[in-house]
Amino acid sequence: MFLDMNCYFASCEQQRHPELRGKPLGVLTYDSPNAAVIAASKEAKKFGIKSGMRLVECKMLCPQLITTVTHPGWYRQIHVDVMNILRSYCDDVIPKSIDEAVINFNSYRLVYNDLTELAKQIKADITRKYDYLTCSIGIAPNSFLAKVGTGLQKVDGLVVITPENIDAYLAKMKLTDLPGIASANERRLQMIGIRNPLEMRHASVVLLRKAFGGVVGNYWHSRLNFGEVDMYSKAENRTMSATRTLSRQQSQNRQVLESMLISLCTRLEQRMVKGELFCKEMFFAIRYKDGTSWDTAIKLAEPLQDAMEMISYIKERIHDFERTRKLDTIFTPLTTNITVGISSFMNGKVMQYSLFDNRIKKDTVRKVMYQIKDHFDQKNIVRKGCELFVPNVMKDAIGFGSVKDMLMKEGEVKNKFMLEEDAIPGQPKKIIFKRKAEPVQPKEEDVYYDVTPPDLPEGEEVIRDVW
Repeated sequence: MFLDMNCYFASCEQQRHPELRGKPLGVLTYDSPNAAVIAASKEAKKFGIKSGMRLVECKMLCPQLITTVTHPGWYRQIHVDVMNILRSYCDDVIPKSIDEAVINFNSYRLVYNDLTELAKQIKADITRKYDYLTCSIGIAPNSFLAKVGTGLQKVDGLVVITPENIDAYLAKMKLTDLPGIASANERRLQMIGIRNPLEMRHASVVLLRKAFGGVVGNYWHSRLNFGEVDMYSKAENRTMSATRTLSRQQSQNRQVLESMLISLCTRLEQRMVKGELFCKEMFFAIRYKDGTSWDTAIKLAEPLQDAMEMISYIKERIHDFERTRKLDTIFTPLTTNITVGISSFMNGKVMQYSLFDNRIKKDTVRKVMYQIKDHFDQKNIVRKGCELFVPNVMKDAIGFGSVKDMLMKEGEVKNKFMLEEDAIPGQPKKIIFKRKAEPVQPKEEDVYYDVTPPDLPEGEEVIRDVW
């Protein structure tokens, strides 16, 4: 069973703000006239608005379009709740993205007689929790065809693909309707005489290998003939990356660009600490407005987790490149995108330190630092420390794939910081100090202190505003 939430980000905003329901809504990463709409509501899509369109173009299609900026913490919280609903029926749930998941019922053949009725129950459970959210569900012998099923009835759909009806569905589709087949692959298939998914399903393995240049052809033949090749391929992180697209104003300031690099590295450090991981390979890329780019890959002699070490390696490569090309800096006003990636992970529980290595204490202190930070609900205090000169450099991003390292198999949230939202620039961030573990009923009037008073009565709360 494959579940795909409909118009996810826009629907989440409409769930949170009932006054936006039934109205054309576009979700933006930044509130700017040049911004792109990353998600459109069901009402906005009726006007022809699609994800990725510029706001100016969207306004031409729908002058009454309402816009709002993203709230990633809210989207992730709903993701957690939806995943827990799925886990209540099956313990083999694999999140594929923040708005997608596959549920493997192969071990539940004697538990559920009718998966169609079960899908209806899952839909009802989601509606009971979030009344404005809908999802499309596909059911098939493998996860790929189940995903195909979610696209056949896009809004609140429920499609079951079987050996008896698969040809009828594929005959009505275009090659590019298949997930993973874009225009380039479509041309490859058409060159060897395959014009639609039905012909592709009945093509020989040899012909598909010729089209895709090797073993990928075997995978496609298996997918379309009920073999399973996708379910667990991305269940664990092979890579992590942090990337940001820069506004014109940000790219004009070299300090902002360098602060962005630091912020990206501290974000990856945060994810590695929470996942108890160390990396042995790094990747850095910078892209410019004229279409040019520069990137570099770094293989590390020892696994690392520290953001400042990552930055030192990257800056060393940058300085070498600037020196050989006689450049003043690569952080120019034409910069549009900066990416930092890490891979080749090692589990921190099995880390082997050198006999003369003093990094054990450093790694322990880093872990304790994040525990203290979490205790006071300050998810970004480490990253914000690098933004003292240029505050609010990096806005929280949704992170479609990062949800995979947010939940444990038992459904517990591993990285709770991902559920928090950034404080609004210029607004105070409230820190709540509690002296008792059990919940305290809020009083009619809150008392504000500059510091936590030492004689605070047991069970009392102090709320302090921190700018």
